[in-house]
Amino acid sequence: MSIELRVLSGPEIREMLPMSACIELMETTMVAVSEGQSLLPLRSIMTMPGDIGALGIMPGYLATADMYAVKLLSLFPRNAGTGLSSHLGMLVLFETGHGHPVGLLDAAEITAIRTAAASGMATRLLARGEATRLGILGTGEQARRHVEAMIAVRPIADIRIWGRNPAKAQALAASCAAIYDVGCRAVEQVADAVAGADIVCTTTHASEPILPGAWIEPGTHLNIVGSSIPSTAEIDGDLVAKSRFFVDYRDSALNQAGEYLRAIAAGLIGPDHILGEIGEVALGKVAGRCSDDDITIYKSLGIAAQDIAAGHHVLARAADRNIGQCVSFG
Repeated sequence: MSIELRVLSGPEIREMLPMSACIELMETTMVAVSEGQSLLPLRSIMTMPGDIGALGIMPGYLATADMYAVKLLSLFPRNAGTGLSSHLGMLVLFETGHGHPVGLLDAAEITAIRTAAASGMATRLLARGEATRLGILGTGEQARRHVEAMIAVRPIADIRIWGRNPAKAQALAASCAAIYDVGCRAVEQVADAVAGADIVCTTTHASEPILPGAWIEPGTHLNIVGSSIPSTAEIDGDLVAKSRFFVDYRDSALNQAGEYLRAIAAGLIGPDHILGEIGEVALGKVAGRCSDDDITIYKSLGIAAQDIAAGHHVLARAADRNIGQCVSFG
């Protein structure tokens, strides 16, 4: 019995996983997760000595794809400005009939697209329908992809981008203005990026909060994306407490969502502050936005089910079009 392993590069994945398609895929995936059709052990992080970086390991199983997988990621924030992603690695997909590996995919590209697409799906469910003003905190890969995802789900007309490096913020603003033909400008302060915003996306490497609740106006929807370990947080406890707070996967949030854990420790919220998983909102089991004045938060940690769904989709399209390099086993 010969099993084929297909190897796909970042550009090949990008070609076969457009943002709009991935947003739809993330909704069906998160519904499946909330219906119990996945196995998702907590990710583990091996931090290396000094300033080398870290290794992230994310295993999982998704019934709707009939696949299990492990994603291995080198986490190198110091890659900023080098032209390399801060998340480099591979996604290995296995079929469930005999346990053969069937796919080896560029994890950086899968992660970049599916993370922003999941935020797009959450924004479609939680943001006000007339949301036009977008604030982006961060200037890296996820900042750029989140602009694309937000434009896919809301009629964005005005974008403000903040980053610690003003030159990078200006470059990203110019690029987005040219690509999407919308008003887009870099700003010098976080407060300037979020003032009057309908949607805010935080995509930074901040270890301590950069966004206080006092700066966020009623009706805003936020996607909190950059912090993914318990010791880091991009927003303060006040903002968590004043929001309707939703997560991608409850078990992950209870153990690894730094913003939520800090607010709990400070006594600002109770354990019932997580209103539900975003898949439960999509299913109609949990109410999302209840009024135009609600501040809604989607706390994104990223889960292996999203990677598996995206990988399964890409592998199927690649097989149909005979794209990628193939290695036979057996």
